[in-house]
Amino acid sequence: MATKIRLQRRGRKGYAFYSIVIADARAPRDGKFTEKIGTYNPNTNPATVDLNFDRALYWVEVGAQPTDTVRNILSREGVYLMKHLKGGVKKGAFDEAAAQKKFDAWKADKQKGLEKIAAEESKAKKDAAAAQLKAEKAQNEEQAKKVAEKKAAADAAKAEEEAAKAAEEAAAEAPAEEAAPAVEAEAPAEEAPAAEAEAPAAE
Repeated sequence: MATKIRLQRRGRKGYAFYSIVIADARAPRDGKFTEKIGTYNPNTNPATVDLNFDRALYWVEVGAQPTDTVRNILSREGVYLMKHLKGGVKKGAFDEAAAQKKFDAWKADKQKGLEKIAAEESKAKKDAAAAQLKAEKAQNEEQAKKVAEKKAAADAAKAEEEAAKAAEEAAAEAPAEEAAPAVEAEAPAEEAPAAEAEAPAAE
């Protein structure tokens, strides 16, 4: 029976993640499987892999054939490196302690690489957030400036309207004030004939 190591889809639409399973090569892609040896989540950066390393190594050593994607996953997790190192131990190239030391050194370098990627991603997120905040601040300032200009224009228009209204009221009151002295000035002129009429009588 040909055995495959393949991915079995899980998750919801738009956010799929996968189980890493051992299955009969003739079984449907998401059908029955012999054993689940891990999970793979491509939605993170880097992708998150939770792998039963020993079982994955066992199945690779007994000849289970991985799909291309699973082969890449197992390679990144060091399964094929350990298989190669164990082969070296069997051939007498080095002992198990040396093999484990080589594997641990590789794993440490890999961890440093993952930490570097995580740090770069974190920095990128912070930079993007800072840029967004700066853009929002500039937009808010521009909006506040427009509101202030609109308010200033409205205040100026109101002040101009009030000034015009005051000028109209002042112009309406001015003729009445000027007419009053004219009447007073004419009053003595009307009394003059009476004074003249009294003069002959006095003689």
